[in-house]
Amino acid sequence: MTAFQNLPDQLAALAELDALLAGHGISYWLFGGWAVDFHAGRVTREHGDIDIAVWAADHGRLTALLGSRAWIHRPEAGEDGHTGYERDGVRLEVAFLACDERRRVYTPVRDGRAEWPDGAFGDDRVALQGVAARVIGRGALVAEKSATRADPVAAAKDRADLATLVGST
Repeated sequence: MTAFQNLPDQLAALAELDALLAGHGISYWLFGGWAVDFHAGRVTREHGDIDIAVWAADHGRLTALLGSRAWIHRPEAGEDGHTGYERDGVRLEVAFLACDERRRVYTPVRDGRAEWPDGAFGDDRVALQGVAARVIGRGALVAEKSATRADPVAAAKDRADLATLVGST
């Protein structure tokens, strides 16, 4: 049993989100630290939020669905290509996706686009502690966690996450 304080609330939120989005035909993919844990098959660290990606075309429907479940839109200053919601101490970060004519997936941002690694958005479903979620592909997650970051705290988390992914293959 883990001593991580936010674990039960975040896992319960993930289970609810999986059922809610699937039940309304909204494709989503878990990425970031929680995706690392799902791929590793264990909780490796505390998580400040849950990161998911959805198609930009579903933004309005997602906002309505989350609102119907008491999630409050809480954007942060300077958001670009993503937004946040909160409920009962759980933060949900949502990145928006688009696809170009070559079928390359990206997040539209003010100054263009933020590319995602090839193979990120497949049909991978993984379970962790009885909760199933759709996650980005392991190879794409390794690529995401291998990117250089200017923020030393984020870079340290990425290094630890990468070590977890490489060590759990």
